[in-house]
Amino acid sequence: MKSVYLNDQHISIREMVREFSKTEIEPFIDKLDANEEFPTEIIRKMGELGLMGMIIPEKYGGSGLDMISYVTAIIELAKVDASVAITMAAHTSLGSMPLLKYGSKEQKEKFLPKLAKGQTLGAFGLTEPNAGSDAGGTKTKATLKGDYYEVNGGKIFITNASKASVLSFTSKVEIEGKNLGIGAFIIPTSTKGLEIGGKEKKMGWRSSDTRQIFFNKMRIPKDSMMGKPGEGFKKFLKTLVSGRISIGALSLGTAIGAYKKALNYSCERKSFGKTINKFQSVAFKLADMATKIESSKHLVYNAAWLQDQGFDVTKEAAMAKLQSSEAAMDIATEAIQIMGANGYVREGKVERYFRDAKILEIGEGTSEIQRIIISRKLIENYKS
Repeated sequence: MKSVYLNDQHISIREMVREFSKTEIEPFIDKLDANEEFPTEIIRKMGELGLMGMIIPEKYGGSGLDMISYVTAIIELAKVDASVAITMAAHTSLGSMPLLKYGSKEQKEKFLPKLAKGQTLGAFGLTEPNAGSDAGGTKTKATLKGDYYEVNGGKIFITNASKASVLSFTSKVEIEGKNLGIGAFIIPTSTKGLEIGGKEKKMGWRSSDTRQIFFNKMRIPKDSMMGKPGEGFKKFLKTLVSGRISIGALSLGTAIGAYKKALNYSCERKSFGKTINKFQSVAFKLADMATKIESSKHLVYNAAWLQDQGFDVTKEAAMAKLQSSEAAMDIATEAIQIMGANGYVREGKVERYFRDAKILEIGEGTSEIQRIIISRKLIENYKS
C-alpha cells in the first residue's frame, strides 16, 4: 500500500531493501543467531548497495538521502533480522551522525568517506557503568597535557565496538586542573590505550557486536575533539534524537515481523474444525497488534518527516521510540501466545522477535526516560 510519507524514490528503496533482506539475510538468520556470529558478509554487501551511508552527503561518498529513506530501510531490515538492522542503525545514527553534525572539516574528510562506503564501521560511546539513563554522570576524563589529551575511563554496551574503525565518545574535560564539562571526541579504534572487552552474551540481538571498552592512559591529539570543551553532552543528546527515530523504525520492523508470523500461522492452524483466527480471542489479538503497528508507523514517519523539514523533533522522536518499542514487545509476546508452544520453540521462527524486542524498551533511553522527555516538552509548550 502506498504511504502518504513515501514518494517513488522511497518506494524503490523499500523494494530494494526488502528483496535484499529476503535473499541475502533471511537464509542465514538462524545460523547467525545460534552462533552469535557477526554478519560480516551481509554488512559488506550493504555497503556496496549504499545502505551504510544513506544520510551522508554525496560529497563525502554517501547517498545523500533523507531521513524517510533511512527509516524505510531500517524497517525492512528489522522485519527480517534486528541484529543486522541495529548494526546499520548504530553505524549511521550514532557512529556517523555526530561527525556529520559536529565534526570539523578535517575530521569529516578524514573519516566520512570510508564510513559512507561501509568500508569501516562507526561506534558511539556514551553509556558507562554509573552513567546510563543519567548520561550526565560521565566519569571518563580527558586531561589536557600539552598538545594531547590523556583519557582514562571506559564505556559499556557499545554496539559495533570490535568491528568499528572509528569511535565517537564523551568524556569530562580537564584543562589546567579545571573541569570544563563534557566534551565529544572522535578517534580511530587503533589508538594506543583503547582496549576492547569481550563480547557480551545477550538475550537478543545476538549477532550484533556489543562490548565494553576501556581507556587506559590513552593519548589523543587535541584536534580529536568535536567542537569545544563542555559542548559534548548537549551535542550527543541531540544525536540521540535521531537515534530514537532509528530505534522507533527498528521497533516497527520487529513488530511487523512478529505480527506477520502470527498472522500466517493463524491462517493455517486449525482447531475445533476451523482456523484459529476465526476465534474471537485470536482475531481480537490480531486486530490490536495491527492497530499498534499502524499507530507506530505514523509516529515514526511523522518524526522522520519533521526532521527532514528542519524542525526540532525531540518530543516526536521520543513518542515514536516509546510507542514503537513498547508495541514491539507487546506484539512479539502476543505472537508467541497465538502460536502457543510452536511460538516458544526456535523452529516457530517467532521467539527471536521476542528476544530482540525487549532491548528496544531500554536502549537509546528507556521508556521511563522517554516519558520524562515527552512530559517536559508538553509542559514547556503549555507555558509558552
